Amino acid sequence: MGEKSYKYVIVGGGVAAGYAAREFVKQGLKAGELAIFSAEKVAPYERPALSKGYFSPEGAARLPGFHVCVGSGGDKQPPEWYTEKGIDLHLNTQVSMVDVQQKSLTSLAGVSYRFSILILATGSTFTKLSESGVPGADARGIYYLRVIDEADALVAAMKAKKDGAAVVVGGGYIGMELAACLCLNGLKVTMVYPKPFCMPRLFTADLASFYEGYYEGKGITILKGPKTTGFETDATGHVKAVKLDDGSVVPADIVVVGVGAKPLVGLLHGQVVEDKGGFKVDGFFRTSDPHVYVVGDLAAFPLKMFCDIRRVEHVDHARKSGIHAVQAIKAAEEWKTIPEYDYLPYFYSRAFELSWQFYGDNVGEGITWGREGACAAKSKFGTYWVKDGKIMGAFLEGGTPEENKMMANVAKAQPCVCSNDELRAAGLSFAANFH
Repeated sequence: MGEKSYKYVIVGGGVAAGYAAREFVKQGLKAGELAIFSAEKVAPYERPALSKGYFSPEGAARLPGFHVCVGSGGDKQPPEWYTEKGIDLHLNTQVSMVDVQQKSLTSLAGVSYRFSILILATGSTFTKLSESGVPGADARGIYYLRVIDEADALVAAMKAKKDGAAVVVGGGYIGMELAACLCLNGLKVTMVYPKPFCMPRLFTADLASFYEGYYEGKGITILKGPKTTGFETDATGHVKAVKLDDGSVVPADIVVVGVGAKPLVGLLHGQVVEDKGGFKVDGFFRTSDPHVYVVGDLAAFPLKMFCDIRRVEHVDHARKSGIHAVQAIKAAEEWKTIPEYDYLPYFYSRAFELSWQFYGDNVGEGITWGREGACAAKSKFGTYWVKDGKIMGAFLEGGTPEENKMMANVAKAQPCVCSNDELRAAGLSFAANFH
């Protein structure tokens, strides 16, 4: 039998793939034109649920409740949706090789397929401590979180070790959100990270101090500064403690590691132009090969508002880049043009009763307002980042949807600021001028 051929192939079964599939259907997809290859066992889902609602002590999120595209207010796309739309959804199918010149791909099982247009949407994977030679890092009881199987394993561990001790290694997104989840499930939580404060890629020291104080108020112990140098295990090979470079040893029944992610570039490595740790694309997510598109975490794309080439690792960009790539593909087929991707960077997090949103770029001086006395869950405060007299980024904790939209608008407008002191005094009311 000859190789099966598809007009369009998406490799990767995450958020970007699900939103791209929806856009293909919206654009008039014919049955049998599109195939999606996913290493996961389930249809594309909203990945942020894994570090939030999936671990809720009551009413925990479960599939099919958070299949894409519910994250943007759309309808769920369970497996039968793909069948109904004539899309071949190859689950549990690891793609081991892509040949760009031959327009073919091969699965780990040795089955080959051909394509006319490829969209690579494999995203990133977590960085493992064992990769940097940390002793004991492969012990049982040490968890990472990226896909639903890993979430299920952590749920089982939390139930088995109820009221036990959990150590979270890392103070970024995963660390902050999972520390809250573990705490809400009754575990005694210790966070360990080498940086001077949490979320250092985004937060200022002032912002971080609020969240660290809030977490400590929930009973979470925070150890800032020491590096994790190893793990102690019991006779069965299960982790029992985390060793730090200051000589201390922290008991642990469960360890969750969140120390960064790395883009999965192997399938196209050496075949299209690479940049910023991913693949260089134009404003339509087209690579140096016109038949290959790259979206989500892997795309080093022109960020128009900052005149820069960036990779953005976030679900919002994954959704929007998947949609834009499909729109560009279909427009090119019809000899039409669409605007280039014009993205406003956006990040958010929810933990405990807290909820923040950030727009733009955190460069320049952070001007924080409303932090005085902000210690309760209902506190509302924010930060504007100002560089060369212009607002570059805007952050808001505890905002309403309308207030968050105002902050997005002010970050997009990049207005001039006459006085940082006046901006601090104005606080949220400054953003009210931008609708």
